[in-house]
Amino acid sequence: MLKSYIAFDVETTGLNPLENEIIEIGALKVRDGKVAERFMEFIKPTTSISPAITSLTGITNDMVAQARPRCSVVADFLDFCEEDVLIGHNVSFDYSFMKCSAAADGLPFEKMGIDTLKIAQKTLKELDSKSLGSLCDYYNIENKSAHRAYHDALATAKLYQTLAHYFEEKDPKIFKPVQLTYKVKKPQPATPKQIAFLNNLIRKKQVKLQWNPGTITRSEASRMIDELLKG
Repeated sequence: MLKSYIAFDVETTGLNPLENEIIEIGALKVRDGKVAERFMEFIKPTTSISPAITSLTGITNDMVAQARPRCSVVADFLDFCEEDVLIGHNVSFDYSFMKCSAAADGLPFEKMGIDTLKIAQKTLKELDSKSLGSLCDYYNIENKSAHRAYHDALATAKLYQTLAHYFEEKDPKIFKPVQLTYKVKKPQPATPKQIAFLNNLIRKKQVKLQWNPGTITRSEASRMIDELLKG
C-alpha cells in the first residue's frame, strides 16, 4: 500500500473533457498514511451550470460566481500534486479533464495513477455495481457529501486503503501505479453552418458578443449557440 499519494476528484459540467468544464477540484495529499494537506476549490465556468448537474452535485451557479478562473486554479492544483501518484475512482475520467484543462494553458500534466474502480472490477466481481457509492456502502465507508469533489476524493482514499488491506497481498500487480494517458485532440474549427447560425442568433437577440469567426472552435460555437437559445 502506498503511504504517500494524492487522492483526487473533479466535478464537471458534463462528460466530455473537450467540450465541458471542471467546476470543482477536491484532493488530499497523503503522507505516511495520513492526510497532510487538502485542496478544495471551485472553478468559475465560462457557461452556466445546467439544472441536471446542480441536481447531481448540489453545485449552483451562485456558488461558482465568485470563483477563480480555470487557469489560476488548475495551475495551483498542479503545484499541489508535485510528483505524487494520483489515486481516483475511474481516475481516467478525472485525469482527462485535468489534462485538457492544463493543456489549454500550455501546462504539462503527466502522472502515474491507481484506479480503485479497476481494482474493484477485478477483486469484487460478485458485486452488481462498482460505483464509488456502492463500494462505500459495501465497506461502510462514510461519505458525508457524495458527488462533491473533496468528499469523493476522501472516500476514494479510504476505499483504496480498504481494498489494499484485503487484496494487495493476493494480487499485488493490480495495485501498482501505471502511466495515465489521454491524448488531447486539437480543437476543430466551427463549421460554416454554425457560424451562419450564430450570426443569425446574435442579430435576432440583439446582443453584443466578442467572438472571431476565423478562430472560434466547434465546441465554443456550440456553447454560445446553446446560451443564446436558452436566453
